[in-house]
Amino acid sequence: MFAVSPATRVYLAVGATDLRRSFDGLYGLVQGRLQADPLSGHLFVFCNRSRTRVKVLYFDGSGLWVCAKRLEQGCFSWPESDGGEAGRDCDVQGLLLILGGIDPKETRRKRWWRGLSQPQKEESEVTS
Repeated sequence: MFAVSPATRVYLAVGATDLRRSFDGLYGLVQGRLQADPLSGHLFVFCNRSRTRVKVLYFDGSGLWVCAKRLEQGCFSWPESDGGEAGRDCDVQGLLLILGGIDPKETRRKRWWRGLSQPQKEESEVTS
């Protein structure tokens, strides 16, 4: 549905948002509260006070998408507003954890080690 690439950023609007808003209301929140460009192609995610619903605003190049998810049981792990920040950056994997009902604070990333090439031999060792 979305053309999500490694360059796609995800912005979470911390705290509660009135999700009765749709295209124009969320567009205004992205500009005013998050200080971002809604037409950038990034994902802007909002959550209600009871943390049972989320909405995503996304521009695909030809128009705006508003997608919603409502939980039948439980609630989303959503960052609370500490008064200073309006939004928080997240990666696509973090968003998928949140939408899947997993608390990203309770998980940790594994350290992935890339295969290191063998140390280069000194030039004297190579010629002998």
